[in-house]
Amino acid sequence: MLLFFCSRCCCFDVQNVVVLMIKMLLFFFFFFFFQMESENININLESMNTPLEAEPLMIHDDDGDEVEEVEGGSSSQRKRRRTSNVWSVFQETKEKAPDGKPLAKCKWCGKMQKYDSRYGTGNLKRHVLNCVKRDTKDVGQMIIDAKDKSITVRSSKFDPLKLRELAIAAIVMHNLPLAFVEYKGIRALLSYCLDGRDVGMVSRNTAKSDLLKLHAREKGRVKSLLEDVPGRISLTSDLWTSVVTDGYICLTAHFVDKAWNLQKRVLNFSFMPPPHTGVALSEKVYNLIDDWKIDRKLFSITLDNASSNDTFVDFLKIQLTTRHALLKDGDFFHIRCCAHILNLIVQDGLKEVDEAIIKVRESIKYVKGSQGRKQKFLECVNLVSLDSKRGLRQDVPTRWNSTFLMLQGAIYFRKAFSHLEISDSNYRHCPSKDEWDRFEKLCTFLSDFYDVTCVFSGTKYPTSNLYFPAIYPVRVSLQTQLNGNDEFMKNMAVRMFTKFEKYWKDFSIILAIACVLDPHYKLSYVEWVYKKLYGANSDEFNK
Repeated sequence: MLLFFCSRCCCFDVQNVVVLMIKMLLFFFFFFFFQMESENININLESMNTPLEAEPLMIHDDDGDEVEEVEGGSSSQRKRRRTSNVWSVFQETKEKAPDGKPLAKCKWCGKMQKYDSRYGTGNLKRHVLNCVKRDTKDVGQMIIDAKDKSITVRSSKFDPLKLRELAIAAIVMHNLPLAFVEYKGIRALLSYCLDGRDVGMVSRNTAKSDLLKLHAREKGRVKSLLEDVPGRISLTSDLWTSVVTDGYICLTAHFVDKAWNLQKRVLNFSFMPPPHTGVALSEKVYNLIDDWKIDRKLFSITLDNASSNDTFVDFLKIQLTTRHALLKDGDFFHIRCCAHILNLIVQDGLKEVDEAIIKVRESIKYVKGSQGRKQKFLECVNLVSLDSKRGLRQDVPTRWNSTFLMLQGAIYFRKAFSHLEISDSNYRHCPSKDEWDRFEKLCTFLSDFYDVTCVFSGTKYPTSNLYFPAIYPVRVSLQTQLNGNDEFMKNMAVRMFTKFEKYWKDFSIILAIACVLDPHYKLSYVEWVYKKLYGANSDEFNK
């Protein structure tokens, strides 16, 4: 048969024979395959106990649509059965796209989308996920938690009470005025975020009321925290006057909680009417302590060295000792602020160069007085090949550490100031060469005092145990300058040592105990310090 077929084609070669054999093999393969399928179908139909119409054959496509095959009479019909979830959002239409595909209309936004039953409803599903009119009330809103990076579901239901709470919290956190809740721009922003719905923002008077309620609630939480403190509570307090001459007093509590974490809470920031005498201060602070119910948990109070504070502590101690609230009848109750004492000591020493410091202060004011002066000074800095990025600092006269930083910066630009004096005839405050040399000696000497001030000013770690390790090098530095040959430094050290002896002639026993309890130092360090300062056979060491 093969030869006969090829002879008719008049092309009897090897390539044509191979092609024809492949075609015949495919023909016999499909013939036997369909024959076997027909036999299997007959067997299945004969073995069924119920008619085909009673239990239709369901075929599922990839997108969830179902195809139902129904036999009716001599012919069969195929009918689509819409079971995909997208048909709750889309509606079939009779319209067709230019390419002939049917179109479905979105019930939310009204947009027409193409679909083809042969290829599924993937296009419609993508539109449902990205529809601009999609309502998220029912499905929730997916957010990412910033703490553990996990995905959580949050209800999108608007809660006006929660909005009020967040608004008050924002006012407190960012020091905003109460009128913030009445700003038209803020209300318009919130209304836009809520799709034009009424925000229901409160007035400033209601915000004030909510703020007082928030304060009362937070005060109750702090009270509960203080009640659970297993140990004693130490207080710090300060008094200051605002620019409008109103007096204020601040009371802060420091304690260790159950988990051995150092805690700090500002208990009160209250208006303090005049007079600011010791008696008035003691009455005010005692009332605040009694309001917090911590009078029997107090250990000490740290204050600056204002003269009224001595009277204040004496009267407060009497009131507390009558109730047997203090340890050792209040012998360790009053602690003087070490940073403030250091400030007083250094301020006395700086009086030796007060006139020269005024020159530096006025020089910096002159340079920063106008943009033209700044530009001229920068030209002088570039001429002497200095780094202009370091900048100049203006000090606060009552804070010696700011004066120290000002002098350090001015010394670096010493040559620039000298050049400015030559190029600018209006600049008349440049220190002399001798004064610059004194500033360099002064900064080298005061660097230890600055480091100690930074240690005492720490807020995230206890400082009582650092009293001995910090004060000892300060005293050694003063004694070194007292025994030196430089008259300028010796005169300064005399002033400073006199003030040092006034407050720290006798080292604090309670702070020495804190150093002993520190495993870094222990009792051996305290003994070593006393031997170095007073000698092994001195009365101070034998105490």
